[in-house]
Amino acid sequence: MQPVILIGVFGLIVAASLLAAPRQASVEGFYGGQTENGHAPHLWVLVLSQVTTWIFARSLMNAAILGYYYGIAGTLAYAGYYASFLTGGFIVGRLRAGGATSVQAWLAVRFGTVGKGCYNFVIGLRLLSEVFANLLVVGLIFNAVLAGSGTAAICAVALLGLAYSAWGGLSAALRSDVVQMLVFLGVFGVAFAALVVSSEFDLGAVVTAQGVSGGYNGWVLLAVAALQVFSYPAHDPVMMDRGFIADPATTRASFLHAFWISTLCIIGFGFFGIQAGLVGAAYEGELIGTWAAMFPAWVFGLLMISLLVSALSTLDSALSSAARLVVEEGGLPRNLLAGRVVMLGFTLVGAALTLWGNATLFDAVAVSGTASMFLTPVLIVGLVIGRQIALWAYLVAFAAAMIGALVYFARGWDMVTPWLMAGHKYEQLLLICALVLVTGFAAVLAGARRG
Repeated sequence: MQPVILIGVFGLIVAASLLAAPRQASVEGFYGGQTENGHAPHLWVLVLSQVTTWIFARSLMNAAILGYYYGIAGTLAYAGYYASFLTGGFIVGRLRAGGATSVQAWLAVRFGTVGKGCYNFVIGLRLLSEVFANLLVVGLIFNAVLAGSGTAAICAVALLGLAYSAWGGLSAALRSDVVQMLVFLGVFGVAFAALVVSSEFDLGAVVTAQGVSGGYNGWVLLAVAALQVFSYPAHDPVMMDRGFIADPATTRASFLHAFWISTLCIIGFGFFGIQAGLVGAAYEGELIGTWAAMFPAWVFGLLMISLLVSALSTLDSALSSAARLVVEEGGLPRNLLAGRVVMLGFTLVGAALTLWGNATLFDAVAVSGTASMFLTPVLIVGLVIGRQIALWAYLVAFAAAMIGALVYFARGWDMVTPWLMAGHKYEQLLLICALVLVTGFAAVLAGARRG
């Protein structure tokens, strides 16, 4: 009966999302998020949209998995990425103060088409990874509750998410995000309360847990997050798109509120992974099978609904950002048809990638986070300090980040392994990130001059 209930509840959430979408689609609403009356979204629409698109299914699973293996250090390491709301809000504020209407606009003025193209390449890959990773979690969930149903579920969720996303674009994503976030907070709140009041839960043990593999690599990942946290939000088009659609004061407040809400949600979900490690549960199927054995059916069901809601909310936002990226930055006609065709393309490719077989969810974060690190020296020296940077220096920083991301992705290849230090993959990642930053800053500082 549980699969039937899960499918039924999720179907109701999808129906509510469809109802929340605007009845009439406009070009400004599709790409700029304006309401049907032509107004910018209000503060709490922005806050809830920012939160629900950042505590997406992959992130929830990452926080729990890292908590299982590395205890509180692992969960805090992933929560560290949510300081991106603070650094992202700072970057958006500086960009808007200088008159820029997007990251691309700022880069184009300084580095021309080549500089903007490098950035668009990175965020295009990130958007594709968001579609892929969240659909992958949908497949994992349905395979766990009903064996063999994963592929059908991926196709169904992809089509349903595409349906209302393609209808209203960013305005539909914003409105449905509010519905989905309120459902998520209610459902997850009940599941978390059930965890905390259970007889086996000990808060002291959770906050000092070392995980089944020891806490060391969790602290290594926290150091990685610290190195990536300045550039990470700047390469996230979902966050950046929401930084330019309301007035500066509303935008600044939305980033601050999104920071503390999303951080608490991520840490709370990580507690479920930590608890699984504390009670000695065996790791099974990205923890989904573990939780099915650990918790009562209704608690497990709430956790799965939380994951499905977060997957759906990220899918629609990723598709709306993909449409804006390809149409507005790629020079296509700014109409509804062009945006909808782009959404269809990203959905098809993202769904097809789920058949690839790579279910290591953190790898996508590590690779895209490393690729984004060329932005750290460029933004600090160019945006914050105000220096002009030579194009060659920008390209050196970009190349260093791309090589670093590729090396981490291909660390298991025979031609790459001899070049890496001996040690755990997260130690290798930390070293790669440090080298990328050192190379990027060296190039950018060498190519910088007063404006």
